[in-house]
Amino acid sequence: MAGLRTVGAIALTLVVLALLGTDVTHMVAGAMTAMVSTFAIKEKEVRGQAITLALGLPVAIAAISLGALLSDQVIAGDIFFIALIFGAVYSRRFGDRGTALGLIGFQVYFVSLFVGATTSALPSLYLALAVAFTCSAVVRFAVVPETPGRDLGRLRVAFRARLAQLVATQTELLDATPEQLEKVLGELRRGTARLHETALMIQGRLEEGTPDAATAALVQRRVADAEIAAERLGVLLLNARSAERADTLTLHLPHAPVPATGTRIRAEDDATVTLRRDLNALHLLVGRPVADDRGTALAHVRNRLLGYRDEDNLPRASSAVQDVFRGIGEAARAVLGLRLALDGPQDESDDSPATTRSREEFDAEDIAIAGAEEAAETDEDDRTGLRRPTTRAAFQVAVGSTLAIIGGEFLSTQRWYWAVLTCWVVFLNTASTGEILVKGYRRLLGTVLGVVAGVALAGLVGNHTWVAFALVLLFIFAMFFTAPLSYALVSFFVTAMLGLLYTLLNTYSLEVLWLRIEETALGAACGIIAAVLVLPVRTDHRTDELLNTVLARLADVISASVEQLSGGPAADLLDKARDLDTALDDLRASIQPLTHPITPLRGRRRTARYLVALLETCAYHARSLAATAELVPFSKNVAADPRLERAGLRIARNIEVISAYVDDDKATGEVESGASIASMLEAEGSGAPRTGTVTYRVLRHLQRLDEGVVGLARPLDVPVAGRGRAASRTPQI
Repeated sequence: MAGLRTVGAIALTLVVLALLGTDVTHMVAGAMTAMVSTFAIKEKEVRGQAITLALGLPVAIAAISLGALLSDQVIAGDIFFIALIFGAVYSRRFGDRGTALGLIGFQVYFVSLFVGATTSALPSLYLALAVAFTCSAVVRFAVVPETPGRDLGRLRVAFRARLAQLVATQTELLDATPEQLEKVLGELRRGTARLHETALMIQGRLEEGTPDAATAALVQRRVADAEIAAERLGVLLLNARSAERADTLTLHLPHAPVPATGTRIRAEDDATVTLRRDLNALHLLVGRPVADDRGTALAHVRNRLLGYRDEDNLPRASSAVQDVFRGIGEAARAVLGLRLALDGPQDESDDSPATTRSREEFDAEDIAIAGAEEAAETDEDDRTGLRRPTTRAAFQVAVGSTLAIIGGEFLSTQRWYWAVLTCWVVFLNTASTGEILVKGYRRLLGTVLGVVAGVALAGLVGNHTWVAFALVLLFIFAMFFTAPLSYALVSFFVTAMLGLLYTLLNTYSLEVLWLRIEETALGAACGIIAAVLVLPVRTDHRTDELLNTVLARLADVISASVEQLSGGPAADLLDKARDLDTALDDLRASIQPLTHPITPLRGRRRTARYLVALLETCAYHARSLAATAELVPFSKNVAADPRLERAGLRIARNIEVISAYVDDDKATGEVESGASIASMLEAEGSGAPRTGTVTYRVLRHLQRLDEGVVGLARPLDVPVAGRGRAASRTPQI
């Protein structure tokens, strides 16, 4: 959608400027301004977008005016450019609006350098800017409108599609041969990750896209339930077809060993035939829109699947296979809740007792959500001065840009600004030296490949102006479309597009494109030098900081869930679980320099991947624990168990010990391991937990969390009671 919106704004700008008889140079300036005025604005509310767009025009006019006035004042122009860069980066501390205005100011000043703006050309450039901003507004608010409600609606459809795809892959897992298992497991990992990504995107738009806080909380709860139930079903299926109980880590660690195939699922067994049928029925239930629900067939399917939540309805099979049927029942319940939250009340005339009970549980939850008081939480960054990330980045970019200007002038007195642009870009959305290094490498790689494409395209396009503009629009759309996939691809399309723009400006030559590579390499090098020498943030310090955040939020989810499972007061557990997911995503992004294929630190790459996979496994069990705890206050069949509070203490204490070692290598304490959670509960004198009790339902999650947290000690070199410590070194990823 962002790509369509940007391409639409550029195309409309070009048409209007062509009708006004503007020359090609000013059309290029208008097109580049339309692009930046569209993609720079990230605010979610329409009113905020309009205000920022209105403020952006005078900022753009001031930038291009100063660019023209200082075009022949080399020293003054360079000093102003550095000051502008500092201000543009520093303005990010003021939120989305400050970021957008800073970006518009920088990019439009860059446009003035690119088209060679002069004071005599300013009236025509002002017209081009005004047309660009007007066309951007028309496309944004009328042609391809961007509203939180529309975005949330599209994400709901996407979530259902992702959920249906995941269930289809789980059906393939049931029938996969040992030779196919590795491929299907890879698809299952990708499907689970994509569903999780879509759920987080919904979470980010709920506040603005729903009419009130209660509705947002309700949708959040139902989306989380569906995600957890689908992920749990995949784990249960993998366990049922494995020779031994499958490790949840297999679903989160790329290239993890494929579990040995067991005999608990037989291809021609009656239970397997029923299981295959019910997985297909679940896929139908997920993918069928409410508008298409006619007759009683779908209601019959839903009732049958929900019946598996009752122990009496389970087919005769091994306990592992029966667990899969229970998982299907929970998934069907989650789908029912998702439909109620997204599509409103539905026909209840064909409900079975199991379906009626599920609806009553949802009604009780809805009342609790509607009556809950919203507790506003703020995660404001209390760092000040040079410790503030925006201030530090502003100084780093200013120093890097100064080096890029000096070096760029030696390479070319006309196009030195390409080095500055690269230096600026490699600092965007990065927070450590390692991230800057990887981004600079990717930009250089994309630029080299883009130059090759630019050479070929320039020869093919020749003097066909509108063909060149059409290809420019295509490449701009490709930039946005590939942005989530690869920054190298984005750089490729940017460079190929620039080759076409040079052709339009009659400044194309092979030397110019080769200079583009040199300036890009110089800018990336200057950015890296500045990141290393000026207020550096080492990658290991950044990852340790984020790791501690993940551990703290993991402990919050486990402690609050166990307290509620033990009979404590109801809490908003899913909000805590989402905070954990967000922190884990931040950690995953920060370790990219360590997991990149070019990193020479092979050992640390394996450690980082293993550690993140282990944390993802812990997060999965924590989410499942939270989802079960959410049922306790509303369920008529699941009662709290006070013994669970004591069982969770060891997990919480072990997390504290690990977090202390991440903070300080000289910390004391050991991670405790020993009797299983089940043994600890049996020691209370009540025997093994009975099937159907809340203890039985969460026992596996508590046990896996206990094992997972102890497992974190080894890659982080934290001593475990009875094992000691392998070596003395800083516990970093």
